Amino acid sequence: MAALAWLLIPLVAVLVATVWGSWAARTRVTGDGSSLADYERFREAMQKSHSG
Repeated sequence: MAALAWLLIPLVAVLVATVWGSWAARTRVTGDGSSLADYERFREAMQKSHSG
């Protein structure tokens, strides 16, 4: 029975590492789209020449 336990420990470690690796490598969605569009509009507004 002790030999079976020593065989199960690395198997459980591999399963835990696989789950953690897939969780760490997941694709994350950031909400930068609207923020970047706002910044681009700001840049364009600042680059316009004002005649006065």
